[in-house]
Amino acid sequence: MHIRQSFDIVSLFAGFPTCNPVLRPFLAAIGLLVQLLVLLMLPLAASQAQEARPVTLLLENARVIIGDGSVLQDAAMLVADGRIVSVGQRSNMEVDESVEIIDLNGKTLVPAFIDSHAHLGYEGHRSWGGSNYSRDNLIDHLQRYAYYGFSAVFSAGSDPDTLALEVQQAQLRGDFDAARFLFAAGMAPPGQGPNDQFLVHALALEQQTGQKILYGVANAEQATEAVQQIAAKKLSVIKIWVDDRGGSQQKLSQDLYREIVAAATQNGIEVYAHQQYASDMPGLIEAGVTGFLHGRIGADLGMDIARQLGQAQAFVVPNMGLGELRREAIGLDPFLQQSLPEAVAARLQESDRRSRIPLRSTTVEAELQASFAALLDAEVDILLGTDAGAVPDHFFGYTGHRELEIFVRLGMTPMQAIVAATSKPAQRLGLDDLGLLRPGYSADFMVLENNPLEDIRNTRSIESVYLNGRALDRERLAEGFTH
Repeated sequence: MHIRQSFDIVSLFAGFPTCNPVLRPFLAAIGLLVQLLVLLMLPLAASQAQEARPVTLLLENARVIIGDGSVLQDAAMLVADGRIVSVGQRSNMEVDESVEIIDLNGKTLVPAFIDSHAHLGYEGHRSWGGSNYSRDNLIDHLQRYAYYGFSAVFSAGSDPDTLALEVQQAQLRGDFDAARFLFAAGMAPPGQGPNDQFLVHALALEQQTGQKILYGVANAEQATEAVQQIAAKKLSVIKIWVDDRGGSQQKLSQDLYREIVAAATQNGIEVYAHQQYASDMPGLIEAGVTGFLHGRIGADLGMDIARQLGQAQAFVVPNMGLGELRREAIGLDPFLQQSLPEAVAARLQESDRRSRIPLRSTTVEAELQASFAALLDAEVDILLGTDAGAVPDHFFGYTGHRELEIFVRLGMTPMQAIVAATSKPAQRLGLDDLGLLRPGYSADFMVLENNPLEDIRNTRSIESVYLNGRALDRERLAEGFTH
């Protein structure tokens, strides 16, 4: 309920208690002056409030990629109050003079992307580690995603829960504009989970903050108790690690992850898996895991496993760029340079640092393509995900565009890759108003100068990014990122 209160400022000042009655007329005059100033400022305040709200705009003469595999040519999109009102032919849309009209001259509208696998908070401007994790750093990472045209990101099991929830609530209040922040609870054997380097930092951060990050479980009773604790915090996803890290960690047993999935299902929680090998997938599918955050695409993931994934309607995040981009001097890429300090970009141009990682053989490349084709043939939902932030120098936003290039190289069409970055992750992550350019959906989209359906690398040609119907100030964001 909104309660409106009013009072007479003149009377307030005139009646102000004082021992000298002579001052009362002067106080009344001051009250009158204050009241006049308030009245003069009201239009300005109203104007500022109006400017802060999402504008009503019409984008016309555009190629509109819907996000479901369809495209409209020479089309228009009407946006009001942060939502898409209409998409279609301009001749069918009547607007008044208050609507801002933008002529895109044949440019492309595409839904903002979604990263289904990342680890926020640890990457700093010039370093990587748990000491960088803070509210401000989380917001910085979410804004980096927004800069590169992302509307949401899922951080997979490495966030201090209380701080992460606080940032989520601040975002819901509208405290900052950025990609939406989703996160999961992490679960593994006690003291285990992320890669060895990451694990040290996650455990130290857990101790430093006193907040839960990794739920260590050694038996069925602990598994059930941990799931109940997660449910009490109203988290909707648990990530489990089923990986012994080449012998350096203890692998979560099949009996135990079955208990976790069963307890999670009873509490309405989905379970996503990080698994060591493709051969781990059948057992996890049988247990009821919803998706796999590492595809383990390759010779071991053939048609049999692909069919099981398809029948179970489990999604797969390939994460191909995590290995590939470390072979490149990515600091030479102008698209990445836009968001890095010069010193960091220069360091990433050092060829000797990258040459230590062997190139992929033609045989392995053929195996990857065959495995990818098996997933496509089995109609498995393949989602864009990068694992950005899990290791140093695997950067937010940028890596998503590079991942789509790999998807196309391995056999997707550019349209399939865009669907994997938009409507598919939105559906699987429960983002009911993202991923499509349709009436009623949030107006989160990119304007691209060039057509990504002709060349997927054209997703880099970002002219502007809109979230909730408002254009981001990308120039201002880049200034903050690079200094």
